[in-house]
Amino acid sequence: MPTAPCSGGPAVPGRAETDSRGGRSAASRRHEDALTFGRRGEENSMATYGSETGGKVPQSEFTYRSRDGLTLFGRAWGDPAAPGLPVVCLPGMTRNSKDFAPLAEHLARTRRVIALDLRGRGRSAYAAVATYNPGTEADDVVQALAALDIPRALFIGTSRGGLVMFVLAMTHPNLIGGAVFNDIGPVIESAGLARIASYIGKPVPASWADTVTRFKAEQGSQFPSLDATGWGRFARQVYREENGAPAIDYDPALEVAFRTFDPRIPLPTAWPAFDALAAVPVMVVHGGLSDILSGATVAEMQRRRPDLDLLTIPDEGHAPLLWDRIAQTRIAAFLDRADPPAKPAVKGLLGRAIAFFARLKFRLT
Repeated sequence: MPTAPCSGGPAVPGRAETDSRGGRSAASRRHEDALTFGRRGEENSMATYGSETGGKVPQSEFTYRSRDGLTLFGRAWGDPAAPGLPVVCLPGMTRNSKDFAPLAEHLARTRRVIALDLRGRGRSAYAAVATYNPGTEADDVVQALAALDIPRALFIGTSRGGLVMFVLAMTHPNLIGGAVFNDIGPVIESAGLARIASYIGKPVPASWADTVTRFKAEQGSQFPSLDATGWGRFARQVYREENGAPAIDYDPALEVAFRTFDPRIPLPTAWPAFDALAAVPVMVVHGGLSDILSGATVAEMQRRRPDLDLLTIPDEGHAPLLWDRIAQTRIAAFLDRADPPAKPAVKGLLGRAIAFFARLKFRLT
């Protein structure tokens, strides 16, 4: 995370066009070959896609290939044929797609929702340390959307995920139809990074009880209103279970990026990337207690974008959990304004009657 917010990555070609035969181009067909579909649990050398049945909306999981050959993981909610732009969710520095499950359940009632595990996080493959940067991670997102045949989407980025969105704003602006930044902006506060650096990559205690206790000590200043049940839920969202014990759910080598971090040295800012989003709607979810996104930065974002949709969650810090109905409803409303849902077609006798009288009125006027 202490890399430049818009650090460079590999060159990324644009979306493939259709070929002269009217079908997908060769480049697009290669992406489709990297995303095959099958039942959950089947092993596939390139990609798998399968369904879960316990949720309120259809939920699936898939894998795809990065440009450098890694197998990367994602989750999907909702109907792939749902009208309107899909929502793509990008998690924080050491976090993964599990963070978005509660929000995705809410949004997927009307839209398709995709959440990705960035390389080295969750169920995605670990990678060379040098590739853990927003530029390479943005390229992975481009590959995922190409494999899923999503030419444009609404994006939600938490922390590091927001930095990846800034890269996309500079390199692939046409992919972004609207942007929600969850407690991240063009300026990152060093105090928050210092807090994250103090615990990233540390071994996890042997029991869940001890893990929750330590986790609360690390994050308590950011979530003072969270109760015991909430802390247990939060911990199981962040850590995975391995042989009955908690384990970190990311590559410990992510810690390497923090070894050269000096809180006395200001980090590069990403104002040009923020300004590159001038043509699309933008929302910011700000944790009122955040030590990563300051009120001053939010104020400057508002000055540059008077139409900015701002939701401040006063009793949460970095980053808001997005569990509560208020946040979920506000985000859903913003997405609908950014990409208004299509009106359902009127069918049957009623539809034909309306069409008939519309034609009759036209002839009589």
